[in-house]
Amino acid sequence: MRPAYAATVAIVRPPSPSSDVAEALHSLHGELLSVGLDVAMTDRPAARGLAGADSRAWLEQVAAERGASAVIDIVGDDALVAVDVWVVKEPPGRFEVTRVALEPNTKNPPERIAIRAIDALRASLLEIDWAARGRRDELVAKPLTATLAKDRADELPSHRERFGLEVGAAALMSLDGVGPAVLPILRVDWAARSWLVAQAALAGLGSRPTVTTTVGSAQVAQQYGILGGCFRFRSDRRLWPLFALAAGVMHTSVEGQPGLGAEARSVDQWSFLMDGSLGAGLRLYRRYYLTMAAHVQMAEPYVAIHFVDAVVATSGRPNLLLTLTVGAWL
Repeated sequence: MRPAYAATVAIVRPPSPSSDVAEALHSLHGELLSVGLDVAMTDRPAARGLAGADSRAWLEQVAAERGASAVIDIVGDDALVAVDVWVVKEPPGRFEVTRVALEPNTKNPPERIAIRAIDALRASLLEIDWAARGRRDELVAKPLTATLAKDRADELPSHRERFGLEVGAAALMSLDGVGPAVLPILRVDWAARSWLVAQAALAGLGSRPTVTTTVGSAQVAQQYGILGGCFRFRSDRRLWPLFALAAGVMHTSVEGQPGLGAEARSVDQWSFLMDGSLGAGLRLYRRYYLTMAAHVQMAEPYVAIHFVDAVVATSGRPNLLLTLTVGAWL
């Protein structure tokens, strides 16, 4: 027999797991890696009905094809029901299962059932003496600590983690005379892959910075809307870096207040907007996350604020932003 660190365990992933099932899968995956086991993820066919003897035969086939010594199968797609731990035992062809049922009124059911399933697997491994070739004493003496890997994620997000909604604030300022403004921001996310998220964002109705000179002053109001893509690196971690590219429009309104005796003027301008950002995301709890990013925006045409014949400030050439949002996968 191979020692525990060389054994392979296959995890069966349902075609459309619920958020609780997905979290249980993540915890099981992390637990197995933490104790030195190789993990093979296997998708259960969506169009193939598997029940009773057919299900057992298919699981035996998975174990044979993956060279797995055990197969972990989640019971329930729309709701977490139980975890079946199948172990290949001696003599060859002996395939036994231990069912770990979800306990009622359990706090954090996905994490709890993952711990109990790993305990059941450990008991089976010890029973058939996986620590052969001089490693038995080491395995028995070293308990398998349940360190839950909450930050692991599948290659593809589940169907309940495709759409996200974020709210927060953006601090916007130009590099040439227009002071900072704080704008509420709303962002909608659609996860095409774990590493690629399409995003649409709107910001506006915030504070209006004032440009003041010896001959007058002007209040500047800005709103923008953009659509683009966000690229996430190592999004299965609790903290991940990201960068995004987007394009859209910016609306700038300037209300001028000249000196005594002069008439006030108001000017509106729409501009094409390019936005590039670099930042990081942080998983807070289950479906909730926080993002912070620094942005550079270029507007064409940019806005120039004139008093008499002099340009006293510009906006969009470029603008700098800092955004902070809290979001949730729906």
